[in-house]
Parts: sequence; structure tokens; C-alpha cells
Amino acid sequence: MAVERDNMLIDWDVGITMDDGVVVRADVFRPVAEGKSPVLLTYGPYAKGLSFQKGYPSAWQNMIASHPDVAFGSTNKYQNWEVVDPEKWVPLGYVCVRVDSRGTGRSPGYVDHFSPRETRDFYQCIEWAGVQPWSNGNVGLNGISYYAINQWHVASLQPPHLKAMCIWEGAADWYRDMTHHGGILSTFWANWCDMQVKTVQYGLGERGPRSVVTGALVCGDETLSDAALARNRASFGDEIVAHPLDDDYHKARSPDWSKVTVPFLSAANWGGQGLHPRGNFEGFVRAASTQKWLECHGLEHWTHFYTDYGRELQRRFFDFHLKGEANGWDDQPKVQLQVRHVDKFVERHEADWPLPSTRWTRFHLDPRNQSLSLQPPPEGSEISFSADGDGLTFMSQPFSEETEITGPLAANLRISSSTEDADLFLVFRVFTADLREIIFLGAIDPHTPVAQGWLRASHRKLDEKLSRPYRPYHSHDEVQPLQPGIPVDLAVELWPTSIVVPKGYRIALSVRGKDYMWQASTGAKLSNFKNELLGCGPFLHDDPRDRPRRLFAGTTTLHLDREGCCNILLPVVQSR
Repeated sequence: MAVERDNMLIDWDVGITMDDGVVVRADVFRPVAEGKSPVLLTYGPYAKGLSFQKGYPSAWQNMIASHPDVAFGSTNKYQNWEVVDPEKWVPLGYVCVRVDSRGTGRSPGYVDHFSPRETRDFYQCIEWAGVQPWSNGNVGLNGISYYAINQWHVASLQPPHLKAMCIWEGAADWYRDMTHHGGILSTFWANWCDMQVKTVQYGLGERGPRSVVTGALVCGDETLSDAALARNRASFGDEIVAHPLDDDYHKARSPDWSKVTVPFLSAANWGGQGLHPRGNFEGFVRAASTQKWLECHGLEHWTHFYTDYGRELQRRFFDFHLKGEANGWDDQPKVQLQVRHVDKFVERHEADWPLPSTRWTRFHLDPRNQSLSLQPPPEGSEISFSADGDGLTFMSQPFSEETEITGPLAANLRISSSTEDADLFLVFRVFTADLREIIFLGAIDPHTPVAQGWLRASHRKLDEKLSRPYRPYHSHDEVQPLQPGIPVDLAVELWPTSIVVPKGYRIALSVRGKDYMWQASTGAKLSNFKNELLGCGPFLHDDPRDRPRRLFAGTTTLHLDREGCCNILLPVVQSR
């Protein structure tokens, strides 16, 4: 039975029965006035009964302190992590549906993130919402991160009632975007599961939190033992470790771009290196949809989803596609960028991605003084570094004029190793004239560099069909060991970025053997992550099972020659 609160009708804990009999639970927020409305739906693991303020206090306080428009106009009682505030959408004529994914919150079952089973559940929730008496049959998906990632996956199944998606910072490729950067294992997901999913698993019952709105147990009315809880979830980190190549496990958790045909708005974050930008750009370029738009912004990855800037953009998109309003969205340029400067963002519209005005420019690594130059070095040489150390940094001369670099980047390196493998961590950086590094408030870490890229040398094999000079695409389907001391050529993808480099500033490329670290200690932490934020956020590559010292603690040598085999390709954008 619906209750009327805060100018909404609310149905708590509505059961949706899956095809195998499991009943997942949803909260439904809808207009008081009778009639049929479009639906905004999310399906995910963060527990619909856990308030944003209680579950993620540091993120909430930081956001509303800097962006008071987020909290304005709402009681904020119904705020949840990374999903829409119904108090700002229901008055606009939308129904907001929040579903606890199988095994989390108040939905029983076995937890297996991004699995085909979970994607089928999501499909069935969309189709359920499309035929309810309060629905006009048009279902849209809108949410951040997890609630965005799984949109790509369910769109591949083409649910008939799915009419539009807003994928806000949603990675897509389970292997390349999320679990193995350049073939190197990311420890993020194992830690994430500990901090953000086990804490809200169904069956915690009385050991879990209660909803501050309803008083109901957030994690179900059953209270299970630790052993029973463990039996009801996949051993997530161990499963990822067990699949070091892009095999069927990863492909089943990644989209089929040829089947993503629904209209969508893909919103990326320049500062999301390690998770949040790549899939949004890949989706825009590769999805089969004929109606697709790209947006990219900065700041923390949850902030602009809730600000007036982001919410109004989402509203225009959904009003057009779910309500059929003639609001001019069909004239919206395909690409909207918040172009990043060292001290601000400037909005600009573009026709496509990569940007049509891009002037692809190679900067060569010169060993004589570890510089970046537009000309190859006059003679060949070699330069080595410890394969598990801070590596080498190659820096340009001060720029003679302001220069914009916006787009994907790629490095070409010739290397050898004293062992049969080597991991390369590439960092694209900007420095002031007096050699102070410029860092940025990133999606999660407040000390992020301009761009990053990764590659395990034994994963250097390219997919020739999908590779582009500016975005190499690695197959990750076999291991090709190095012969110690024998050089090989590597093409390394660095994730898309944007920076307007001021006159007098310098750019730099660091070639490292381990994760970037801005400084040894920052004191910066968030309540939902284990590690201190030192530059890479929680997206680290430090699992010794994946990086045994016998392979990755040797010596790496760069081989540079007058043909310019070692270089970085930059997307320099012509000034307007």
C-alpha cells in the first residue's frame, strides 16, 4: 500500500519476481496525481534503505559544502548513493524505481556482480516497470558508476521497454576498463567488495543498519551467520585473479557494442583515471546507437550528477526521449565538454570524438637530458630504470603559447627487460615554469595527474582491427614472454584527457614500474575506501600474486633511436 509523503506516493519494498523464483525488492516513488508517467530505474548493490548521509558521510558533506544547489529544494531524506533524488524528479512527472540487486539490501539471493544472471535480473526489472499501471511504458536508466556500468550490459539484451539511458561515469569493458589495466590486475574490486558490498549484503539483518526513513532493516529481516553470508556471495577478488586474460568470464560481463542501440547520454570524468572515463568514450564511439551524446566534466565523480548543471542536462535528455517533449534536445551537439584548465573548466560543444580539429602531434623521448621534443634524438642510446621503481620522467621545454590537449593519447616505446616480463605505468603530467606539478581534483582522488596508461609487456599483442594510432587496442588473449635483453615495441594506451597548458608551462611523460604517487603522504581518505589517497585513488596494482618479483623486479631499458621509436602521440586541439 502506497504512503503519501513529501508530495510523493511511495511504495516500499515492492517484490519483483525473477524467472528463477527469486524476489528482488524495490522502492517506488511516484507522482500523487493519477496518470501514467515515464520511469527512471536503477538496479544495484548499495542498499536502497541506506541513506547517502549515513553510508557515505564524507562524500555527502564535501559535496553539499561546495555545491549547495545539491541540497537545495529537497528534504534530502530520500538521498541514496549514486542514484537520483526522487524529490527533484517526481515533481517533474517521473516515477523513480530503486531495486536492490540480488543478494544485497533487502533482496535475497547469491551475489555475483555484473554476471549474466544479474544482467537478466536487470532486464526483467525494466520489463516489470514498463507494464505497471503507473508507467507510460517508457523506462529510462540513470545512475552513477555501478548504476551506470550495468546499463551498458543490459542494453546489450535490448529490453523492449528501455527507451533511454544516462550512463554517468560508467565503465564498460570488464577487463580493460575495470579489472586489468593494460593486463595488470587492479586490486580495486576486491577492496570495494569488502567496503561497499559485504557491509550491505542481504542477511546482515539485525547486524546491519536500519533505514532512517522507515526504520526497516536495510539488509533484510533475516540475520545470517558469517559463514552463511560467505556462501551467498562470489569470492569476487579471487575470481578476478583466476582470469588473467580476457576470456569468457570477462566477455560475459562486458557489453556487445553491436547490440547497444538505445538512445543514450554518456557522461565521463577527466579525473576518473582508473575506472570512470574510458568506457564512456568507448561507448560513444563504438555503440551501434544512432542517437548518442557524449559529455565530459571534472570534480568528484558523484558531484555533477546532483548539481543543477548535471541534473538539468539529464532532464532535457529524458524529457525528450521519455516524454516526447519538443525541447530542442534533437539539436544538442553530439559532444559537450567541460574543457579543463589549470584553474577552471570552460564549456564547449563539438561535433564528434575524437575532436575533428585535432592536430595529432608526436613528442619524442630524448635520453640526453630526459626531455620531450618535437624532433627525434640525433643518435640512438639506451637508458634503464628499476622495474619496480619510480622510473624516468621526460619533460618538454616551456610552451611558447597556450596549448590545448584534449582527446585520447598513445605512447610508443621500445623496451627490453632483464626478466621475461615488465609492467609499465605511464603518467602524462603538467608542470609550472618553476617545475611544480599541477594536480587536479579527480573523480575520487584530489591529487590526480593529467592522464595515465598501463601495459604489461607480455600483453603487447594488438587487435589490428580495433586499434587506432591514437588508441591502441590490445587483445589480452595470450601471454608473449620477453626474451631477457631483447627489445620489443609496445603501443600503450593512455586514457582520454583534457588540459589547456598555459604559456610557459611544461608537459612531461613518466615511464614507471609502479603506480604513480604524488607524494608519500597526503592525509586524504574517504569513508568508503581502505587506502590513503596518494594520486591513484583506490585504483592500485600491488597484488603480489599478479606481480611476482622474479618477473617484475628486474631492470627495464628504454631503447631510443634517431627514427623516434619512443614517443607520445598527443591530441593538440587547434585554437578557435
